[in-house]
Amino acid sequence: MLVSWKYRPRNTIIQRLDPRSRLIFLACVILGITIPNIWDFRIIFPLFLVTFGLYLSARIEWKDIRRTWLFIFILIFFIVGLNAVLSGRGGPTSVLQDNSAPLFSIPLYIPWTNFGIKIDITMVRLFFALTQMTRMLTMAILAIPIPYTMDPNIYGVTFRKMGVSDKVSFTMDLAFRFLPTLARDLSITIDSQRARGYEMDNLKGGVIARLRRLAPLIVPVTMQSTVTGEEVIDAMDLRAFGTAKRTWLKDLKYGLGDYLFLGFGISIFLSLMILRYGFGIGNFWIPEFLLRWAGG
Repeated sequence: MLVSWKYRPRNTIIQRLDPRSRLIFLACVILGITIPNIWDFRIIFPLFLVTFGLYLSARIEWKDIRRTWLFIFILIFFIVGLNAVLSGRGGPTSVLQDNSAPLFSIPLYIPWTNFGIKIDITMVRLFFALTQMTRMLTMAILAIPIPYTMDPNIYGVTFRKMGVSDKVSFTMDLAFRFLPTLARDLSITIDSQRARGYEMDNLKGGVIARLRRLAPLIVPVTMQSTVTGEEVIDAMDLRAFGTAKRTWLKDLKYGLGDYLFLGFGISIFLSLMILRYGFGIGNFWIPEFLLRWAGG
């Protein structure tokens, strides 16, 4: 049986909006930042404040979303942030070819050898890491509330009303349910193994030992996912899915708030495009006082 994210009806502005307008707004912000490669912190930070305000308006309980935020923080701070600080990759040429004075250096040596490298950490790369992380958070913070505030019953009809085919709409519906279903199956399997005396908690070796103990759980979880997929396929075949145009039980209609929200998202996209291509604004920027303080 497929399950969904921890959705709860909340009388919030976000949930009263049509889900199509929310997805289009998300696309406008992501495309507006990524297509013209906006790196100016003075532009990205106000956008972050806007998206953070929208996130707070969703009123999602921390207990429901803390694991998602843990994953986001690990991805952004330890992967995106460290990569930006150590190498500057993924950024503009001014960061990749940075020749400013280093604040400090990190020596990296292979044990029991004399081979190693020295990585210089500069103020330019540190500020670029801050810009990059804020940029990623601006995009992620809009996407995180969607599965928690969108009714699972309208996943499919949302994409169908956006103009995609019935097959793609149903595929997106199943995709939204895949991860919570997989997590449910893993939790059930772990509880079943513990009931049979399989030790998972008090292990020597910490995280590595726990990961090794998870290996025997992969087979039953994978098999259960395969069986669930076969059941969904059989159910769709029995209902002759794909042989004719499908009708949907739910219907969606735009309201005044949706048109205003859509206009806001489109204006953000157009403004970013005009700033970048019309006025050449949006290149990487760092405050002069930080460069002077770092001796650059």
